Amino acid sequence: MPETDDAPPRGDRSQPPGSNGTRARDGAAGGPGASGREATLYGALDLGTNNCRLLIARPARDGFRVVDSFSRIVRLGEGLSRTGRLDDAAMDRAYDALALCSERVARKGVDSSRLMAVATQACRQADNGADFIDRVRRGTGLKLRIIDPIEEARLAVRGCLNLFDPSVEAVLVVDVGGGSTELSWLSKRGDAFVLEGWMSAPVGVVTLAERHPEPTAGLDGWYEAMVADMGAAIAEAPVDPSLRELFVSGRAHMVGTSGAITSLAGIHLGLRRYQRNLVDGLWMTRGDCEAAAMTLRRLGAEGRAAEPCIGPDRADLVLAGAAIMEAVQRAWPSERVRVADRGLREGLLLQQMREDRKPARRRRGRS
Repeated sequence: MPETDDAPPRGDRSQPPGSNGTRARDGAAGGPGASGREATLYGALDLGTNNCRLLIARPARDGFRVVDSFSRIVRLGEGLSRTGRLDDAAMDRAYDALALCSERVARKGVDSSRLMAVATQACRQADNGADFIDRVRRGTGLKLRIIDPIEEARLAVRGCLNLFDPSVEAVLVVDVGGGSTELSWLSKRGDAFVLEGWMSAPVGVVTLAERHPEPTAGLDGWYEAMVADMGAAIAEAPVDPSLRELFVSGRAHMVGTSGAITSLAGIHLGLRRYQRNLVDGLWMTRGDCEAAAMTLRRLGAEGRAAEPCIGPDRADLVLAGAAIMEAVQRAWPSERVRVADRGLREGLLLQQMREDRKPARRRRGRS
């Protein structure tokens, strides 16, 4: 699989009603670069069930500015739902990608204390997940930490906060992964959004695609079966049922983070190459998402592989992602969906940068 460099984040394409017109930058709160001497570098590494992704950035006045980024599809969780273990070939793919990340981190001079490296569902679930983490540590020097679902959900929310429409009363953040999907419900209290509840459904694009192999005919029935599968997984939402009325009445919106929604956005926009600055922050309607999913079904496997915003590595997974998003939209009807090409990595960076600023504030207070 070829190495892929993420396009540097460039900000929001559109603004929500009631916004002040500022543009979000670098997956953070937005703003110009740090003043004075060059700021310290930070790194965030996310090893998921399907992807291995790295982001290196410098703090800016209201967020951060990306210096380098890397993404590779490794399919670490391939076959995991059947065997309960990480496959040898999958581990080798992930190890090779992590070795490249380690080289980039060293080349850029990121201090180990400012590199946040985490692993999610595949390593959480696999019997040999901890053994693979140890292999990576011994071979590359990277110290990956397996995080639990609630931390994964919170980091995704933190990375997407500045995409929330301040005029609504509630937001649902949907983070579709390879092996699980994290949903976080937030409601408006004063000027802030407060977490009302969250859940981690053990269904992601890899697990759903493996559970429902694509047939040669009857794609509509196959797609509906995937939607139903995901719908059953999220049927019991851990929040007050009255919260749903805010979505039904148009007083709430959804934020989708992951390739599941960015792929739909690329198809919706008809992009001939993926452009993050056009996708991240884009508002789509529920009808736009459904139309894009229909287009993907009509394209067939070969047509999807030829699409520049999808490619052959994700052609067999993209409809599983669309089905997950559709199941959530049916359960929590939201006419507006905001696309986020940001999430866990950005949340890691913002969290660590914020923690590192705290002592400086206390020192200034004492002086």
